[in-house]
Amino acid sequence: MPQIRPITDLRNTNEISEICHQKQEPIFITKNGYGDLVIMSIETYEKHFALADVYKKLNEAEMQVTNGVPLLNGEQVFKRLRDKYVK
Repeated sequence: MPQIRPITDLRNTNEISEICHQKQEPIFITKNGYGDLVIMSIETYEKHFALADVYKKLNEAEMQVTNGVPLLNGEQVFKRLRDKYVK
């Protein structure tokens, strides 16, 4: 469950850092009762952006299939990769 904390809690940076690392999810910071900031560990940030990149690439692949771009033969692709990289 996401943590929602007031901006005054940012005074205790060690506690906020520990929560970010333990929970491995963002902390939402409010200011005057409204959402203002999101804080997360670098690991969580990288995980979220890596996942977003995968979704973007999957969407691009689906659009290519929808637009009739011919599919590659998997066996031929792996053979070319083996020929190129396996020695």
